Amino acid sequence: MNTAGDQPTAATAIFPMAPLIRFTLISLYLALVLPLPVLAPPELQEWLWAALPLGLVLILALVSEQVELSDGGIRVGHPVWCAWLLRRGWELPWDAITGLTPVATSQGGRVFYVRTKEESAYLLPQRVQAFDDFLSRFSQHTGLNTSSIGRISPPWTYQLLAMLCSLFLGGEVIFLTVSLVG
Repeated sequence: MNTAGDQPTAATAIFPMAPLIRFTLISLYLALVLPLPVLAPPELQEWLWAALPLGLVLILALVSEQVELSDGGIRVGHPVWCAWLLRRGWELPWDAITGLTPVATSQGGRVFYVRTKEESAYLLPQRVQAFDDFLSRFSQHTGLNTSSIGRISPPWTYQLLAMLCSLFLGGEVIFLTVSLVG
């Protein structure tokens, strides 16, 4: 299994967050935060303009979570550039995994927890790119049936949110342009 500083091997498959989800979360941040420096009192504007890119870097770090599958096991974490900041994540060898436990969410979906011999539970990533390939590889390595596992939310929810965020951002760019020019 790779450690945080190791480069992935050829046998390692890396699954980043799905691009639609990543784009939607970044767009939502920008749509909510971009107008704040313009709307704030003059004494706060400079601070908010400085905080905006810092917040964006934090959002980029959060949505850079990735899953690595290798012959040795599974690792969920962040790339080296932000792993020092976001130390959350987990790593398990394949032989430690004993099962999957479904849990209903309050929104009507289902998440799955990876169970281990030590009775620990780790949230199975369900927002990764190439999700079907991820599940297939996970199933091959563990011998567990993953046929009942789906994405945590249907793609249309992120498509709708992405569209709304794009509309908000478009409106905000027009507003900022008019405000700064006029």
